[in-house]
Amino acid sequence: MKYEKMIQRLINNGYKVSYFDDSSEAARYIADNVKNTTVGFGDSATLESMNLAELLSKDNTVIDPSTYSGAEFNEVGKKALLTDVFFTSVNGAAETGELVNIDGTGNRVAGSLFGHKKIYFVFGTNKIEPTLEKAIWRARNIAAPQNAKRLGYNTPCAVKGDRCYDCSSAERICNTLNIHLKKMKSVEAEIIIINESLGM
Repeated sequence: MKYEKMIQRLINNGYKVSYFDDSSEAARYIADNVKNTTVGFGDSATLESMNLAELLSKDNTVIDPSTYSGAEFNEVGKKALLTDVFFTSVNGAAETGELVNIDGTGNRVAGSLFGHKKIYFVFGTNKIEPTLEKAIWRARNIAAPQNAKRLGYNTPCAVKGDRCYDCSSAERICNTLNIHLKKMKSVEAEIIIINESLGM
């Protein structure tokens, strides 16, 4: 398999890793394994495209801030940080075993670091780059501009759509860059890799 070495590196870094050929198969696996608990979501186009919040709401209490804005987003986002299980995606993943995320508000990155019993990182193979440096470049110059445009922000990257301008816009979404070198202590974490192009 093309990503066998990457998967082994992620396992060596402390993660459980599951690989699926398509998102529907991955969603079924997740639904079968997440039941009767509280589930929080980070804002993610990948998770939205899989309708994962709706699917998991059948057997769980789901808190998803992605349908809110402003003060409501902040309040719901805080509640999502207190759930037993947290779902997020990544903006870039390196074949060398690192995961990269950029965040503007911080709820998505915060939820991936601490406080949950289990964290799921769900992403398509379009997020994978050969090195950490290229994964960071992808996060800044591909994922961030596309996300800013998706959210309707008036940032240079969203307007021009070609790269990061390291701007000073009040709507800037590149306020923190988080690199997971290895799994965080005291939390179970599973990576779901899907052989599709998903999200930004």
